[in-house]
Amino acid sequence: MLLLASDLDGTFLGGDREEKEQLYRLIAENPVVTLVFVTGRGMGTVLPLLEDPFIPDPHYIIADVGATVVDGRTLEPIEPLHTEIEKRWPGAEAVQAKMEGIAGLRLQPVPMGRRVSYFYDPGIDVNEIERRATALGCDVIVSAGRYIDVLPGGVNKGFTLTHLMEMLQVPENEVLVAGDTLNDLSLFQTGYRGVVVGGAEQRLIEATAGQSQVFQAQRLGAGGILQALHHYNTIPDGI
Repeated sequence: MLLLASDLDGTFLGGDREEKEQLYRLIAENPVVTLVFVTGRGMGTVLPLLEDPFIPDPHYIIADVGATVVDGRTLEPIEPLHTEIEKRWPGAEAVQAKMEGIAGLRLQPVPMGRRVSYFYDPGIDVNEIERRATALGCDVIVSAGRYIDVLPGGVNKGFTLTHLMEMLQVPENEVLVAGDTLNDLSLFQTGYRGVVVGGAEQRLIEATAGQSQVFQAQRLGAGGILQALHHYNTIPDGI
């Protein structure tokens, strides 16, 4: 059995088409593989992917940098995990009001659930943002040199994936996580085997360097995931 929990942009959706075709076919044709999308996207921008016949359907979707978790088939929230995340969230209006007046912080015009996402300018006072977020019981994740996410306290991609795996009773040695930016760091702090794909954010590469359970691939996106499957000798029938 293999459970692949992968970031989307730059990771599962990245790389050349031939390697994506190989990876996607492997997943679609092997019932022993469970696929989990783990993304910073909101559900509004994940849903079109489910209509794309080229992309395999996920069994579960973790969106909003970990703040949303749903069944990939029914799109129903996974309980009681969803309710636990909701309890930690003060609301988007409270967060935006708290962050008002911080120079260089601009709201992202994207659908969001239980998180507020911003663009930020170089030189912004991240410590001030973190101080205000903490006062609301929230956490801050900075990634890709331009994004800031304010999330419910303790919630991130790794938190939600770990709790989902516990609910599903998936053995740790059957999980492979994949990512390419700093908002994926929590995935690599779970103890699961992981792959940082080629072309990843330098800060993520540095943060995971030397970790025995993290493979740093050379190939981009889907190609890096394929490299990791061979590296870990976790190759379902069909490759």
